[in-house]
Amino acid sequence: MRRVAVTGIGVVSPVGVGVENLWTSLTTGISGVRPITSFDVSDYPVRFAATVEDFDTSASLDTKEARRMSRFQQFAVVAADEAMADAGLGRMEGEESERCGVIVGSGIGGLQLMEEQSRQLAERGPSRTSPMLVAGMIVDLAAGHISIRYNLRGVNFAVVSACATGNHAIGEAFEVIRRGSADVIVAGGFDAGVTPLGLAGFCAARALSTRNDDPQGASRPFDLDRDGFVIGEGGGALILEEWDHAVARGARIHAEVLGYGATADAYHMTAPAPDGNGARRAMALAIEQAGIELGEVGYLNAHGTSTELGDAAESGAIRAVFGDQAPPVSSTKSMTGHLLGGAAALEAIACIRALETGILPPTINYATPDPACDLDYVPNVARKVDPVIAVSNSFGFGGHNATIVLGRADR
Repeated sequence: MRRVAVTGIGVVSPVGVGVENLWTSLTTGISGVRPITSFDVSDYPVRFAATVEDFDTSASLDTKEARRMSRFQQFAVVAADEAMADAGLGRMEGEESERCGVIVGSGIGGLQLMEEQSRQLAERGPSRTSPMLVAGMIVDLAAGHISIRYNLRGVNFAVVSACATGNHAIGEAFEVIRRGSADVIVAGGFDAGVTPLGLAGFCAARALSTRNDDPQGASRPFDLDRDGFVIGEGGGALILEEWDHAVARGARIHAEVLGYGATADAYHMTAPAPDGNGARRAMALAIEQAGIELGEVGYLNAHGTSTELGDAAESGAIRAVFGDQAPPVSSTKSMTGHLLGGAAALEAIACIRALETGILPPTINYATPDPACDLDYVPNVARKVDPVIAVSNSFGFGGHNATIVLGRADR
């Protein structure tokens, strides 16, 4: 099997657009959670979210192009542009383009556009429905736009697995390159679910923190006083590339993808299996494929959503896999909120930067230990430890579990 490098990374997040802005925020403990101002939330029980502020598409898209895309698709194109530039790649030509592909997903796609057009239909009738509705709402068009933009004519599809989407996209891209079916793949996930209907749905499910008086303290993974997650938006794009292909063209290699594990809880629509068995098996499969020892793992970026059941189940699963060799664990969702289908790709990028810089981002808002969560969560302050291998977990509604293992480029 061929080795797989990461040669480019790009991000749109509530704590910064661009990888360096993201990393500065994560390592200094800056929260991107704020009151919602894009629509009236006065009747909602939750009135805050982790939103991408002052999002500017002009460097990537002209006005007409931007207008033809929904928000999550704009996120995908902007992040892919950064990742492709970082990798030193541009529009592909000839036979090379047939060996390059895109696997980019989303949890819910163009929800804002669907809401707007539903109102348009009710108020003005079917003749006033936008011709861009279908293209703007379906999940696979993020991958489609990136493919068209860079003439990537190889494998092209979308992954939809709720909050595990990004890791599934990265993992499947990894497998496609390993088996020889592609040389370069843009992989990632994006969501823009902070909308009237999206917020209402999560409120109705009682999944969200209700700390309206303290939005920046609301996402508190693994803390005893956690009361739900904070919905966010954004995501990340990674350029995965066959190792020798990257070396031959003199590319800078950020990290190596070493392993991937995917499982199902087969338990409940939204709740994790209390024993964390699906999460445990995903981690174990990824570590086994990576061919590493447990003690080599120097950092684990947790799914860590700040829910009572989820954080306890994940902590138990980590302990079941690693025992007394459990690495430092942190949840960057304490700062970014939960980006839904965009979360895992952003967190993979956080792992890559941790490997490159030797710095572990903290879990902020950690004040009161929970006996059910008994690991080292890198509380509140970033830590210098110089990890060589990192593990990233992501789990989604429907019982989807996906774990990836990343290694430092010079290991």
